[in-house]
Amino acid sequence: MNKAELIDYVAKETDLTKADAQRAVDAVFGGITKTLKKGKDARFVGFGTFSVAKRAATTGRNPRTGEAIKIPASKNAKFKAGKELKDAVNK
Repeated sequence: MNKAELIDYVAKETDLTKADAQRAVDAVFGGITKTLKKGKDARFVGFGTFSVAKRAATTGRNPRTGEAIKIPASKNAKFKAGKELKDAVNK
């Protein structure tokens, strides 16, 4: 499912127009993004938790030349599925 398909699904399930459904989906994604930017977790009981994981700086190798390169530290979003979502997927 992509974003457009999600918007169509939300519109059909809630009797909203596609424009209203798009605003709703954008608001949810925006809220999650804003929360993660602050370094906090976005927890949805039964669905899962979005969180920020920190990656330390490392040294890698250029596969073409074998030259050592520095890979800077970064933050990445991660998702851990909740029990209800895991159960639904496994049924």
